[in-house]
Amino acid sequence: MEKQFKKGNTVHWKSSTGKIIKVHTKDFTFKGVTHRASASEPQYEVESDKSGGTAAHKASALHK
Repeated sequence: MEKQFKKGNTVHWKSSTGKIIKVHTKDFTFKGVTHRASASEPQYEVESDKSGGTAAHKASALHK
């Protein structure tokens, strides 16, 4: 089972640190790209502390 995070968690990824602002458990479109997500494999919308930009990541790319 993948790691599970919650909205508001602070996480780290390859190039930054930020907070989870949304948990997607169904397929969604983000910045014009369709991302696949499910309850068992959610994707996370995160806001970078450094730039304020947002990105979508799988759990495998994030660390607490």
